[in-house]
Amino acid sequence: MQRLITLTGTAGVGKSRLARQVVELEQAAGGSDSCWADLWQLSDERMLAALVADACGLSDHTPRMPVDVICQWIGERDLLIVLDSCEHVLPASRRLVATLLDNCPHLTILATSREVFHLEGEYVVVVEPLPCATDAAELFLQRAGQMGVVPQPGELNQVTELCTYLDGLPLALELAAGALRHSSIEELLHRPRHNLHREESDPVHLPAPRRHEVLRTALGWSHELCTPKERLLWARLSIVLGHFDVPMAAALCAGGPLTARDVEDALAGLVDKSVVTSRGERFLLLDTVREYGRLWLTQLGELDSMATAHATYFLTLARQADSTWTSAEQTGWYRTIKDAHPDLCAALDYLLLHRVDDALELATLTGFYWTCCGHAHTAQQYLARALQAGDSGQQMHTRQRAIWALGLTHLLQGNHATGNHLARQCLALARSDEDSAGLLRAAYLQAMSDLLQGNARQALDFLDQALRSAQEADDAEPAGHAEMMCRMLRLFALTGVGRLDESEAAARALRVQCVVMGEHWIRSYTDYQLCVIALREQHGEAALEHARSMLASKQQIGDTFGIALGLDMLAAAYSASGDGRSAALASGAGQRLWEAVGHPQRGAPDVQPLREFGENTARQLVGAGAYDTYHRAAAHADPAAMLKWAAGGEAPL
Repeated sequence: MQRLITLTGTAGVGKSRLARQVVELEQAAGGSDSCWADLWQLSDERMLAALVADACGLSDHTPRMPVDVICQWIGERDLLIVLDSCEHVLPASRRLVATLLDNCPHLTILATSREVFHLEGEYVVVVEPLPCATDAAELFLQRAGQMGVVPQPGELNQVTELCTYLDGLPLALELAAGALRHSSIEELLHRPRHNLHREESDPVHLPAPRRHEVLRTALGWSHELCTPKERLLWARLSIVLGHFDVPMAAALCAGGPLTARDVEDALAGLVDKSVVTSRGERFLLLDTVREYGRLWLTQLGELDSMATAHATYFLTLARQADSTWTSAEQTGWYRTIKDAHPDLCAALDYLLLHRVDDALELATLTGFYWTCCGHAHTAQQYLARALQAGDSGQQMHTRQRAIWALGLTHLLQGNHATGNHLARQCLALARSDEDSAGLLRAAYLQAMSDLLQGNARQALDFLDQALRSAQEADDAEPAGHAEMMCRMLRLFALTGVGRLDESEAAARALRVQCVVMGEHWIRSYTDYQLCVIALREQHGEAALEHARSMLASKQQIGDTFGIALGLDMLAAAYSASGDGRSAALASGAGQRLWEAVGHPQRGAPDVQPLREFGENTARQLVGAGAYDTYHRAAAHADPAAMLKWAAGGEAPL
C-alpha cells in the first residue's frame, strides 16, 4: 500500500478537487479518518506544522514542538492526512512528510503540489486535464448553466473548440463559463491570447508551459471582462490569505476610486465571473487567482500600501476583540480570531518588519485567545519575537501586557520556572508604572503558577493583596478584565484551602455578573468551581447541573482544554449520582480530547482525588469490565456526537 501519494500537475488542473473526491470515497467506504490541511493559507513555512496540527484538531498546551505533537497524537492511528497546495512551502513540507511517515506507521499522506517531493516510496499521480470533447465540455456547460447562460445548439462545436483551446483545465473552464455573462463563446475564441506553442517532447511529468499560459489566458479573459473597479478590487483582495466577508472587503479595499458601495458591487461582479469563490456569506480567492491578483497589485504599486492596510485592519480587529472581551460578543470574537489565524500571522510578520510596537500590541491582544484555543506555541513565538525586537522605548503598559501573555503561554505549557520569572517582571513593571490593572495581571500570573504547583494558600494571599490594592487605587484605566480574572482565580484558591462556603458564595456572585454581561470564559470556571464544591459535599445532582453548564460555555468559545476538563467533571458528577455507565462514557470522551490537548488530565492538583474517586465509584457501580468497555467505546466515538450527548442528548453508543 502506498503511504505517500502526490497529486501533481499544473495550476488549475483540479488536484484539490480530485483529492476531495478521494477523501469522500474513503469516507463512504468506511475507511480511515481524515484531516485536511489547506497549506495555501501559509505566507511562509514557519507555521506549517502548527497549521497541520490545527487541521488534525490538536489544541496543544505543552512546550513540545508542533511536529512532535502531531507524531505523538497520530501514533498507531490509521489516518489519512491531506496536504493541499504544498508547492510554495515544498522544502518544509518534504521534511514534515518524511518525519510523519517515519514516526507514524499507519499514516497515509495525500499531497497536492505543482512539484513532487522526490521522497523514497512516493507514488506520483500526474493529474491531466479533462478530455476536451467529453468531460471538459460537460463541466463547461454545467458551470455555464449555473451562471444562467445556456449555449445554443449551433454553439456546441464552439464549446468543444473552446475546451480544446483551454486544454481541458477545470479552473480555466470555470473562468470561461463565468465570462459568458459578458461575452459570447465566439468572442472569447477571438480574444488576444498568449503564445501557446509547446514542444511535443516536453516530459509529461513536468509542468506544461502551454498549460500555464492557457490558465493565464483564461485569467486574462476574466480580467479583461472586469470593469476597472472590479480589476482594482481583485488586485487589492489578493492581500487576504483566508476567507473574508463584505465588511472586511470594504474596510480593506475602499479608497481612491473605490467607495464602500463600489466594493460591494464589484465583489458581486467578481463572484459572477467566477473570480471570487462564494461560500455563503464568506468569500475566498483561490490561490492561483490570488497569485494573478497579486501580480497586478504589484504592477499598480499598491503592494506595500495594501500590506499596511491589511496589518492595520487586523490590529484594529484585535483591539475591538479585546475591548469587548467580557461582553456578549466574546463567543463571536473567539470564532473570528480563530478564523482569521492565517491573516493575523501575516499581519504580525509585516508589523515585525515595519512597526515593531504595533507588532507587540497585536501579539499581546491575540496571545490570550490563541493560548486558550490551542495556539500557545504560535502565541509564544510571536510574543517572544516582538519583545526581542522592541526596546525600552516601547510603552511600558503594552510591554507589561506582552510579558503577561508570554508568561501565560509558559504556565499553561507547564513551564513554571519561566512563568514565575515573567510574573516577577510583570510585577516590577506594574509597580514602576503604578498600574493597578498591571498589578492584577501580575498577581493572576503568579497565583496561577502557585495553584498549579499546589500552593493554594500562597495564591490566595497574593490575590487578596492585589485585589485590595486595586480597590484603593485611583487608576485612569479600568481594571475590569484583570479584576474579574483575579476574582475567578481566587475561587480556586478558596476551594484549595477548604473555605468552600466562601468560594461558593463568591462563585455565584461572579457567575451572576458574567451572565448579565453575556461573558462565557470566566463563567465556565465559576461553574467548574461550583461543580468541584458540589462533589466535595456529595451533591451529585447539583454537580451534574454545573458540569453541563460549564461544558455549554466552553463549547460556545471552542476551548478544547476546558471541554476536556468539563467532561472529567461530568464523569465525576455522574458517579456521584450513581450512574456508572454515563460516568465511563464521559470519561472516555474526555480522554480523546485530553490527547488532542497533549496533557494528561489537568486542573488544580486538589481535583485529581475527585477524578480518582469518581472512577473507582463508577467501576464499582457497573463492574470493571463494563466500565472499560464503555470508556473505550466513547474514546473512539465521534467527538461531536459525544458532546451532544453530554449536553443532554441521546447516547450514540
